[in-house]
Amino acid sequence: MEFFLHDRKFILSAFLILCMIIVVSCRGPVYKPPEIEKLTDHFSRLSVNQSYNVFYGGSNIHITNNGSSAEIILDKSSGSGLISKEKYYYGFFNAALKLPAHFTSGVVVAFYMSNSDVFPHNHDEIDFELLGHEKRRDWVLQTNLYGNGSVHTGREEKFYLWFDPTLDFHDYTILWNNHHIVFLVDNVPVREVVHNTAISSVYPSKPMSTILTIWDGSEWATHGGKYPVNYNYAPFITTIKGIELEGCVKQQQNTCSKRSSTSSLDPVDGEGFMKLSSQQMKGLDWARRKHMFYSYCQDTKRYKVLPPECTSE
Repeated sequence: MEFFLHDRKFILSAFLILCMIIVVSCRGPVYKPPEIEKLTDHFSRLSVNQSYNVFYGGSNIHITNNGSSAEIILDKSSGSGLISKEKYYYGFFNAALKLPAHFTSGVVVAFYMSNSDVFPHNHDEIDFELLGHEKRRDWVLQTNLYGNGSVHTGREEKFYLWFDPTLDFHDYTILWNNHHIVFLVDNVPVREVVHNTAISSVYPSKPMSTILTIWDGSEWATHGGKYPVNYNYAPFITTIKGIELEGCVKQQQNTCSKRSSTSSLDPVDGEGFMKLSSQQMKGLDWARRKHMFYSYCQDTKRYKVLPPECTSE
């Protein structure tokens, strides 16, 4: 009897180890991010009601917790989205998101800045796009930017996340000033675009709205459109809170007013925002070495001549 129980324990232990190996092999190795200063602690968090209006799909937007959070929904009838009440020049923009679970191929959740409504032929855009996957938890993070209508030249970079974005809220942040654009996830920089001569002609420079959307990207989002949205798993719900919109608010005659206590009209123009700290540089290196799997600057099949910022020092 004692031998039988010991044998059962051994088999159970072996089975659990095998399950853990299968999970890790499916999702890839899980790395712990380095400790990094929380820039999101520098600015006040706003309610959704204070910050955003309905962009589209109003029936698929549910304001919750007395306006402090919201759900944006994709179902067979429509996607949905929110757009900021103000347009901003440079600033610090954050949203804490909890993504849909289950089979999410073809679903796109976007947190981005754009002025295509005002400048349809030479618009600027700074994008976080979260792309659903044919596997349950393997969302892909894509970053991109356009300046002055440079939409014919994508500047995409793609990352695997180091957490399951469907279990809890995670911060997605855009820091945009005259020095650089930084994309951060849970305060870890994943991408920095330095404003230098090579990229100056396509560097976003005009006031933009911040926008949050969920929509059907079946034609391209998952392996080039191989896996479209399966509405048997609908509704797809993204929950939003943790809004931070600290920028230079556009006024008439293209002037702006500051909402922060900084001396500059740009709340992220101070010394602490002009360049990444040594700690942030370590985080950036960690994210790109361990989690980035595509960069347009490495895509020589797509670009016979790489964009100039890829080869500048």
